[in-house]
Amino acid sequence: MVLEIVTVPCLSDNYAYLAHDPATGTTAVVDVPEAAPILAALDDRGWQASLVILTHHHHDHVEGLPALLAKHSAKVAGNAADADRLPPLDIALRDGGTFEIGGETGHVMDVSGHTIGHIALHFPQSAVAFTADSLMALGCGRVFEGTMEQMWNSLSKLAALPPETTLCSGHEYTAANARFALSIDPENSALISRSKKINTARSRNQPTVPSTLSDELATNPFLRASDPGLKAALDMDGASDAEVFAEIRRRKDRF
Repeated sequence: MVLEIVTVPCLSDNYAYLAHDPATGTTAVVDVPEAAPILAALDDRGWQASLVILTHHHHDHVEGLPALLAKHSAKVAGNAADADRLPPLDIALRDGGTFEIGGETGHVMDVSGHTIGHIALHFPQSAVAFTADSLMALGCGRVFEGTMEQMWNSLSKLAALPPETTLCSGHEYTAANARFALSIDPENSALISRSKKINTARSRNQPTVPSTLSDELATNPFLRASDPGLKAALDMDGASDAEVFAEIRRRKDRF
């Protein structure tokens, strides 16, 4: 059996996730922006969290951890390379390493750029990846600590996952991301169609995440820096993919 994934809205625009293995009853929580909605989601399903996985150190991904641990005796996992900025870790994860949620093996990927030491978690059997603030629906995180080239390399690693992978990202930024994407890629029919669906979902207060990697590859400008048509639209013929990505990210920062 594959993992059952529950999307939990938190704060004003954050998401946490529950990953539940029905075969063993094991439940993991990915990121803890705030405790109350996560506790409610666990209680509603009668699940006990045994593991918390932190993708990076930013407060809006970890600040609910103490209150969650007060109710659930869970082990805390995070990147060993960023342990000095994360809450105390019981399980030290490393790039290229693996860990278990029940009967399924997850793979740890360093996706530094938004922060140094940001990790993503890929579960091939369930075809799901938790990407938090690295690759987002129609976007990517701001490059706060790493370099543009580092972020492009991280996104390229995620783009190489199987296209059917479900991407569980960390924020409800998709509508704004769509407006920006259309500003530089206005003739992309897949993007136009997706943008309409996003606007409908948000008008009904429905989440726009998770998304699929196949949709991101077709519509997310931050993954399409190698596309000759997009390079031409940006007047960057002959530029490297990393240079084009950096220009797209800078334009988004000013948008």
